[in-house]
Amino acid sequence: MGQFIYDRSGRQIGRVDGNYYYNGSGSPLGRVEGNFIYNGSGRQIGKIDGNYVYDGYGSPLGRTDGNYLYDRLGRLMGKIDGNFIYDGSGRQIGRADGMQRMEIILFFYFYL
Repeated sequence: MGQFIYDRSGRQIGRVDGNYYYNGSGSPLGRVEGNFIYNGSGRQIGKIDGNYVYDGYGSPLGRTDGNYLYDRLGRLMGKIDGNFIYDGSGRQIGRADGMQRMEIILFFYFYL
């Protein structure tokens, strides 16, 4: 079983293969090494530290609390419910198949 992410229409918009992230066309979006997130050019674009998510400059992007995703001001941005991804208003914006929770979170903050 592959690790894929789909938009709400069911169109594949991404894939994870090990530490590497790809868009729906198979072009590299970036990779994850430990707690650090890189774009397709190899530039660090973020970091995960516990439940907090930072951009490449160390500024907070948001945080996670269970399956809820918040922006840097504490506003609800989204929710992960099983394989389904919702925006802050509760509308389904995508689905992930075979992906781990952290992979979905990284897609949400950095690659969507």
